[in-house]
Amino acid sequence: MALEIERRFLVSGQQWRDVVSWQRDFAQGYFPNSSAAMTSRVRLAGTEEAWLTLKFPAGGIARQEFEYPIPGADALALLERCEAKLIKRRFGLDLPGGDWVLDVFEGENAPLVIAEVELEQADQAVEIPHWCQREITGLGTFSNAALASHPFARWSETEQAPWQGALGQG
Repeated sequence: MALEIERRFLVSGQQWRDVVSWQRDFAQGYFPNSSAAMTSRVRLAGTEEAWLTLKFPAGGIARQEFEYPIPGADALALLERCEAKLIKRRFGLDLPGGDWVLDVFEGENAPLVIAEVELEQADQAVEIPHWCQREITGLGTFSNAALASHPFARWSETEQAPWQGALGQG
């Protein structure tokens, strides 16, 4: 079991593209859970690489993460059974202070662009790039699971309004 400790940010502008080191497309599906505390996900990269993931709160911004590789065909079959899905392009970023990735969401979650940094400890100091406009760490409405079941395009004008200034084109 791994411990996932991450901070998340809404991104504005295109300057993050200067630090991209790799990119991948992901389709993700989420399963309904008997407990709101657990997230269960299937993730497919391309047609071959896939993972089944379970996440549980571990206090503060940390979560316990159990992730297992599964065959791509199994992931496709599981994705067909998921009602809550999303598609995104993930970029690895060459930045100091942690493992940085950035997700450009597609479909009903466009124009959301969210950067994440995985940390070794919750109180770890990290330099936040200026294009990270607003921290959303711990805000459940911006979790991938929440965006899969209630995409940004379906948010009411009142729900979207506080975030419009921090949104940019990916």
